Amino acid sequence: MIEFLIQVAVIGGLIASAILVYSFRDLLAAALAGGFFSFLVSLEFYILQAPDVAISQAAIGAGLTTAIFIIAIRSTTRFEEETP
Repeated sequence: MIEFLIQVAVIGGLIASAILVYSFRDLLAAALAGGFFSFLVSLEFYILQAPDVAISQAAIGAGLTTAIFIIAIRSTTRFEEETP
């Protein structure tokens, strides 16, 4: 029963972080929310008993990709332009 509640909480966090990534106008905040989404995906892989996939998702998805996004945002504008 407790495993089911943990999995429901992780899936709820995935949905919430996906909505945050879509709704943020600040690109740095969206990149950090995307990193949190990737971390939750790796946690879900671990819960589903795929630790090798979870480790690679945490390293590449949550770590490296988020760092690349942050470096790219530093060299451009941080906020998204308003569309008319």
